Parts: sequence; C-alpha cells; structure tokens
Amino acid sequence: MNLFLQKLHYYMKFKYIIRFLATLFVVLSIVFFHEEFVDQFQCYLTGKASVISGEWHIVLLNIVLFVLLLLPLSFRRKAQWGEYGMVAGFFVSLFIEMYGFPLTIYFVSKYTTPVVKCAEMVFGFEWLGVSFGMEVAMIYASILIAIGTLLIIVGWATLYRNSKKETFVISGIYKYSRHPQYLGFILIVFGWMLDWPTIITLVFAPVLIYKYVRVCWIEEQEILKENPGYRKYMDEVPMFI
Repeated sequence: MNLFLQKLHYYMKFKYIIRFLATLFVVLSIVFFHEEFVDQFQCYLTGKASVISGEWHIVLLNIVLFVLLLLPLSFRRKAQWGEYGMVAGFFVSLFIEMYGFPLTIYFVSKYTTPVVKCAEMVFGFEWLGVSFGMEVAMIYASILIAIGTLLIIVGWATLYRNSKKETFVISGIYKYSRHPQYLGFILIVFGWMLDWPTIITLVFAPVLIYKYVRVCWIEEQEILKENPGYRKYMDEVPMFI
C-alpha cells in the first residue's frame, strides 16, 4: 500500500511540474519577447519579410517528413483520410509558400507601406545548400515544433509496443496525457503559424487546432461506448497536459 501511495505521489508531482514548466515557458516568452513576436507578425503580414524561394528540394523534403507524421495516428484510431487530408494540405501549402513561391507575401507587399520594422536575425546556418536565418519567434516556434514531433514519436512508440493488447493504452506517456499525439500536432501547427504568420497559416491553423480538439472528443465518445471504464481514466489524466 505504501509503495502504491509513493508511486501515486510521484506521478502527481511529475504531472504538476510539467504543467508548471509549460506555463512558465509560455509566460516568460510573452513577457521577454513580445516585441519580437509583434515584429514577426507585422513583417510577414505586410509582405516585407526576407524569404527563400525556388528551393523545391527543401519543399519536397519538408512535406514528406511532416506528412509521414500522420501515419502513426492510425494506431490510436482508425484512419480518417478526410481529416488527414486537411492537415496534409496545410503542410503542402505552407512549405510551397516558405521555400518555393511565397505568393501571399508577393501579393500583400503590393498594397502595404515599405516602412516596416522586421525582427532581427539571431543566427543563421546553411542546410542542403540553402542559407537560413532565425529570429526569436522562429526559435520559439522551432522549440514547439520539436516538442510536438517528439510527442508524436513517443506516443506512436508506446501504442506500437501495446498494439497487441485489446484494451486502450494508458501506460507510458499516456499516463500523463490522453492524447499526446494530437497535442503534438497542435503544437506543430501552432509553431508553424508563429514561424510563418501569413494569411494561409492564420486562417488554417486555428481551424486545424479546433478540428483536432474535436477529433479527441469524438474518439473518446467512441471509446466510452465500448468501454465505460475509460471514464475513470478521463477523470485521472488530462486531455492534453
């Protein structure tokens, strides 16, 4: 009994530490870097950002990598390709705009003033023959995207190891989040919106986030019909974090 209570205390402590660190990360980012975020949005929405264009090998590589992240979701729930089509379309249009042909920026720049303050580059690097520059907002977005990708991979690995079990998975990362993979996708979509805040991402990112939250709710209603015991799991573990 004492061992059980110790494990329960450790689990609750760990869960609240994660929540605290996540909240602290968001709050401190807003407090210390709010001007950089404003400059990032202003620069891209007025079409004055420096962009990379015509690098179609970068476009193709990014599309393949991020669309592949959709496949592991079928381990948790039967694949709904209509749902996946929207997020795949988001990635395709995003990377074509980022590294292929930035149509939105070219269009908007014709109708806005040339005097716009853009965020300063923090550092630059070269990858596959292309030079990249990172502003504060891009670094923040990259952290969110990396965390989201890690959640998807860890969630997939947990489900794969338990794929032969007939019950729903509540071990591993699923002890701390009921939907770590969907949380991962939400972080990725939100991160790309911060990284590339143009009309496309500002319109489609909220729609995709809403859609994945709704998918979580639908999935849980389906599980509850087959296994009422899932209600206890819902009461003990948060939907996301």
